[in-house]
Amino acid sequence: MNLQSSDFELFGLEPQFAQDRAAIDARWKDLQREAHPDKFAAQGAAAQRLSMQWSVRINEAYQRLKEPLKRAAYLCELNAAPVNAENNTAMPVEFLMQQMAWREALDEASNAADLDELGAQVIAARRDALTKCGQLLDEQRDYSGAVQQVRALMFIERFASDVEARLDQMDTADRGQ
Repeated sequence: MNLQSSDFELFGLEPQFAQDRAAIDARWKDLQREAHPDKFAAQGAAAQRLSMQWSVRINEAYQRLKEPLKRAAYLCELNAAPVNAENNTAMPVEFLMQQMAWREALDEASNAADLDELGAQVIAARRDALTKCGQLLDEQRDYSGAVQQVRALMFIERFASDVEARLDQMDTADRGQ
């Protein structure tokens, strides 16, 4: 194994979307323990620098593997289907209509119950998109099709953050009264 190994190779995992988060966490801890610079103190500065590079590489891989959205995007990229979200924002009309409806509902939400209802819709949409991602990546091996789901998940995640921010804003306003 080398620094250019895939994240999956580095962590000893099958290159697939479905992963056990506890196994990823445990492997990350093991790898960090193995690569910790203190273990190489007696071997000199060069060995410590190399162990530091390994630590950084392990952390980067961990960040991609532990998050389903990042893991899905990484799998697409590994299979010659990069997401390119910054350059490609085309989405199906029905998805865009849903986004517009959610935005309107967020703008019109006047209490926590409205926001909780909207949040529940977003959680359901996220769950459905993750399921579809798993099917496209692991069962159908349709990486180009998965790109569309990854981009949809990016929209959903961003909107979920907006709903949370609005709830926090509402909580702050309530405490201030």
